[in-house]
This record gives sequence, structure tokens and C-alpha cells, in this order.
Amino acid sequence: MRAAPLLFVFMWATGFIVARLAAPHADPLWFLALRFGISCLILVAIAFLVGSSWPRAMEARHAVVAGALIHGGYLGPVYWAVAHGMPAGVSALIVGLQPLLTSFFAALLIGEAIGRRQWQGLGVGIAGIALVVSPKLTLTALGGITPLTIFVTIIGAASISLGTVYQKRHAAALDLATGGAWQYAGGTIVTLLGTLLFGSFRFDATPEAWTALLWSVLVLSLGAITLLMLLIRHGNVSRVSGLIFLVPAVAAAMAYLLFDETLSAVQIAGMALCGAAVFLVTRASE
Repeated sequence: MRAAPLLFVFMWATGFIVARLAAPHADPLWFLALRFGISCLILVAIAFLVGSSWPRAMEARHAVVAGALIHGGYLGPVYWAVAHGMPAGVSALIVGLQPLLTSFFAALLIGEAIGRRQWQGLGVGIAGIALVVSPKLTLTALGGITPLTIFVTIIGAASISLGTVYQKRHAAALDLATGGAWQYAGGTIVTLLGTLLFGSFRFDATPEAWTALLWSVLVLSLGAITLLMLLIRHGNVSRVSGLIFLVPAVAAAMAYLLFDETLSAVQIAGMALCGAAVFLVTRASE
């Protein structure tokens, strides 16, 4: 289990690479609707095979809301932004500030105190993002790091932060299989509605498209979440929290190797600042 936290970070970072890999082959929202729908069906099958207990109606509704925020509201905007030119490494960096946003949502919604380090982390994180996006910022609507793709990615980060707090308050004790099935149902609803309103049902069924979909379902939606639960069971939560700041760097390295995405010295400095910001917040929360 010593390598499990690092393995989790690696697996989580591949989510941003999958977004870039799938973009030429599938509409981002339809791709996610397929991913969440398949994951939901697999968890339903697992729940029946192992005899898991199903949540009551109110608990199921809470799970659906949490899943709509954590899965659909988070990955929908992120995948959309990447499909419209946002570099995978930069999107990972913006979403990597999620622990900062979670701290502030927790203060607003469940009364958790905001300490001096959280405020410091917020300031450092904003400065880091400014350094990362400024060298390649364009004022066009789409096609790279633009105000719109930045804004949409921030919406995704805010959604998973809000969903994390909501789950902590209303859906923390649900069975992994049955609760997860309801959560992925919530994510499917959001992304399917998004497809109907803003996207298309494009999926070209190429080997690249199927590889991205299978990796998303098996490694990300099922494997990474299961590994996270094992880490929690073995008391390694603080180690995962402390390593979360490595996700943007790992994603950026993968994007460089696979897609030749590069970062300038100023952007690397900004990434280091963002890592320091998340480190401040996660250490303050322990």
C-alpha cells in the first residue's frame, strides 16, 4: 500500500489526458454520458452480485445530486474546455485548486472555520493561476486559453468542490456500489442533458475513442474510486491530500510526452505557486 497514493495521483492525472485524447473522436458531453452510464450499469451489476444494500429514497436523491455535481458538473465543463483548446496540463492546474474552493464552500455551507492558511493559500493560488494563463491568454472566444475556457474550467472546479461538501453533509455513509451507481446516474443525467442542449451524439468508434472510453470507465470511474476507498480504509487520507498538488505536474508531463504541450518558465513558476497554495490548505486542514 506504500505506492498506492502515488498510483492514485497517476490515475487521477490521466483523466485530463483522456479528455484530450477523446476530443477529436467524440463530443465531450456525449463521451461523458456514455462513461457515466456504463459505470452506473457496472456498479448496479456489482451491487446485485454482492448483495449490497440500496439506499432509501431520500438517500438516493442526495446521491444523485452529489453525483450530478461531482461527476457531471465537474467533468462536463473540464472536458468541454479541453475539447475547445484548453491545454490538458493547464486545466489540471485550475481544477487542482479544488481543495481551496472546498474549504470556502465548507465554511459557507457547513460552518467549518477558515483559517489564516486558507486565506494565504487562496491568494497564492490566484497568483499562480495568473502566471500560468497569462503568457498564452488570448481574447478570442475559443481555441486555447481564453476567458471563456478559463471560466468554464473554473465552473468545473467549483462544482466538484460544492459536490464534495454536499456529499460530506448528506451522502457520506452510502454503500460504495449502490451509492456510486446513484451518483453516476446523476452524472449521466447532467451530461445527457448537456448533450441534448449544447452538444451532439458524435462518437466515431475508432480505436482511440474506444481506448479513451474503456480507460475512463475501468481505470478512472471504477479503479481510481476503489483505490481511494482502500486508501481511506488504511488511513492514508492525509497522504492523498498532501499529494493532490502533484496531479497538475503529472498531467502536464503526460501532456508534453503525448501531445507536445509545453509550458514556459513563467507557467512552471505559476504551477509551483499553485502547488504551494494547495499544500498550505491541505496541511492546515489536517
